[in-house]
Formats: sequence, structure tokens, C-alpha cells
Amino acid sequence: MVDIECQAEIKLRRDLVRFGKLLYRQGFMPGTSGNLSVRLDDQRLLVTPTGVSKFMLRPADLVVVDLQGRQLEGSRKVTSEVSMHLAVYHYRDDIGAVIHSHPPIATAFACAGRGLEDMLCQEAVMTLGAVPLAKYAITGTLEVAASLAPFIPDHDAILMANHGAVTYGDTLLNAFQKMETVEHLAHIALVAHQLGDPRILKQEEIKQLRDAKTRYMLNATIG
Repeated sequence: MVDIECQAEIKLRRDLVRFGKLLYRQGFMPGTSGNLSVRLDDQRLLVTPTGVSKFMLRPADLVVVDLQGRQLEGSRKVTSEVSMHLAVYHYRDDIGAVIHSHPPIATAFACAGRGLEDMLCQEAVMTLGAVPLAKYAITGTLEVAASLAPFIPDHDAILMANHGAVTYGDTLLNAFQKMETVEHLAHIALVAHQLGDPRILKQEEIKQLRDAKTRYMLNATIG
């Protein structure tokens, strides 16, 4: 049993490093910015440390914390933004991984005081739905978690005013894909507004797409 748990943790450490590098290469985590976490079990999280480039991150650099943010293992210090991760895990039992990064276009929307809540394309409805904007909070403080709290239960991605974005899912891959989608939808919204007079989907069209998504998810589960 111990060996199985050890092997599972080794894999999660490698996955965190791999996805950190992918996010760095996409320009979502420049310098030492951004952070990732996964659940190890119902009491512990595996989290990236503070002050380390995700391009240079190693499995041994990761730290283990409990669900109150107390560091249990690791020679480096846990990210100062761990509170936002803890908030997501607190409100969502279904979540297994959290990513916070700074995708450039989505972050520009956050700096302009705008969420991604207009349904401009079918993909937006079928994937993330509305991506709200959390109010401004100083990084590394408990204010960040408090600003996210109202949106966590009903959304899988949130923009953070003058800061960046946070996404979460049942796996690291799922959370990563949601972060990619946030930036993709932000790019579409930017260009649509630059072209002028973007056409927002009507409520009936949105309902039809949501019904289609429900049928798709049901078929996928059965299949």
C-alpha cells in the first residue's frame, strides 16, 4: 500500500513539473510567477514553491501542505498564494487540481476590469461558460481567497482584477485545458471587439447549447 501511495506521489510530482513547463512555454507563467497544486489525499496537497521558475522546477522542489496551508514537507517555502488554492479545495470537493497563472490577453481583460461573461461563441458555452471577474485583492493575502469565494462554487475559471486567472478541475490536465481555454476565449473577445459590434449569443441559443452539452456529457458517461 505504501509503495502504491509513493508511486502515485512520484507521478503527481512529475505531472506538476510537466504542466508547469507547458504553462511557462506558453507565456502564462513568466519569471517565477504562477503556481500549481494537486490533492495528494483528503488531508494533503502537493504545491509549487515560491520563487522558482516553472521552467526550472524539479519534482524535489515541490512542497506538501495540509488543508490549512501548514507546510508538512519540503525544503523550499510554499507559494505565498496558497490561500487561493485552499479556498478552491474548501468549496469544491470535486476538485483535484488548481492552476493560477497570468495568460496575457485574459490578464489584460482583468486589468481593464472586464470578465469574460459575454457568450460570443458556441465554444464558450460548451466549455467554461461565463468567466467572472473577482474584485481586486493584494497578492499573497487572505483577501485573494475572499475575493474568489463567491464565484468558486458555480464556476471553473475566474479572472482576478489586475492580477491573472485561476482555473481548477478534477485533474491537472483538466485544469490546464481550462486555462488554455480562458486565454483562447479572451483572444476571441478581444478581436471581436476590435472588429466592432460583436454578436452575443441569445438566451435561447445559449439554452440550446447547454442542453446539447448536457446530452454530450451524459453520452460520454454512458459510453
